[in-house]
Amino acid sequence: MKRILLVPDGAADEPLEILNNRTPLQVARTPYLDELACAGLVGTVQVTPLDMYPGSDAANMALLGYDPRRYYTGRGPIEAAAMGILLDQEDVAFRCSLISTDGKQLVDYSADHITTEEASPLIEWINERLATPFRRLYPGVSYRHILIWKNGPAHAQTALPHESMGKALQDIYPKGEGAEQLRQFIEESYALLDTHPFNQQRRAQGKLPANMLWPWSPGKMPELTPFPHLHGTTGAVIAAVDVIRGLGRLAGLEVVNVPGATGYFDTDYAAKGRYALAALQRHGFVWVHLEAPDEAGHQANVEEKIRAIENFDRWIVGTLVEGLRGQEPFRLLCAPDHKTPISTRGHAKGPVPFLFFDSQRISRSPNPVLFDESALTRASVHIEEGWKLIRFLFDDA
Repeated sequence: MKRILLVPDGAADEPLEILNNRTPLQVARTPYLDELACAGLVGTVQVTPLDMYPGSDAANMALLGYDPRRYYTGRGPIEAAAMGILLDQEDVAFRCSLISTDGKQLVDYSADHITTEEASPLIEWINERLATPFRRLYPGVSYRHILIWKNGPAHAQTALPHESMGKALQDIYPKGEGAEQLRQFIEESYALLDTHPFNQQRRAQGKLPANMLWPWSPGKMPELTPFPHLHGTTGAVIAAVDVIRGLGRLAGLEVVNVPGATGYFDTDYAAKGRYALAALQRHGFVWVHLEAPDEAGHQANVEEKIRAIENFDRWIVGTLVEGLRGQEPFRLLCAPDHKTPISTRGHAKGPVPFLFFDSQRISRSPNPVLFDESALTRASVHIEEGWKLIRFLFDDA
């Protein structure tokens, strides 16, 4: 029996007037997901506890079967794990985003989706100027980087840049533990980067500058019980973003590198599907994460969100279903980690639909609930604790 966990990040949404009061998930053409829904089970799940922010870090931790109330310490250390950064007990890791600002407001959380090739030398350059014996930057993917701070403020209150676009910097600067030092770091990064020749060139090209570093979600390294010990099988993770790859590494999964996987709209969907299918030749479990629907939600781009969902269905769900159909029994579990509504451009709390299919237990309903937000009112199965959802894949009762 092969087991598959699929996470279309942020795919769930709210009804939109531009879509005749439907959601992108309802409008998207998803024949494979529809087929699985008609032969399986669709329900709803509260992925992240309501008293926690529904970030992809805590939410995917829950979907992987770990209670975030017990294991979650912050996003920074998870992404540090993805990059192979070893933390000492006294080290605190921050996710450190390269953002765009006009000096007064946070304009864009991704510095106009700066490429890794552009960002890496910029991070190395500023690290030479801001690093100390206790604090160092590590370049990551695109706008996503890591700040390691020995004996740093693990409980600093930091604003999430993707939830803060258009807000005044004065209103979202760090608070609480280490606030003054963090603010100094942020302002020094702006003073250095804003006039950098690279950003002068970007402005001349009509692009937003990558002119400020924003550290957020600090924490010390969590300790996860290895996934194979919990479920009796090895597994692999297919993902482009460090927060997911880090969770996979912490859980003892094989982290698969997929050429062309970018964590953006231009990701190679077909390659992700092929590599996921290949991983199932080596393992009993594969976890596939897709970032594109979430990015579309943050940009309020309805067309890209629909396109991302359709590509997910065709190239990832379809590749796995066709590759396994008639070859080997499998179970498939699909759920967004949270909602990323077009209307708010941020993450939203609340339940999302999930889909479960078992190739050995097909039961077709004359009036099936489809895998979309209609499940919130039509489904009869509601999971209140997201970390228990994975039991559908592994429980045999």
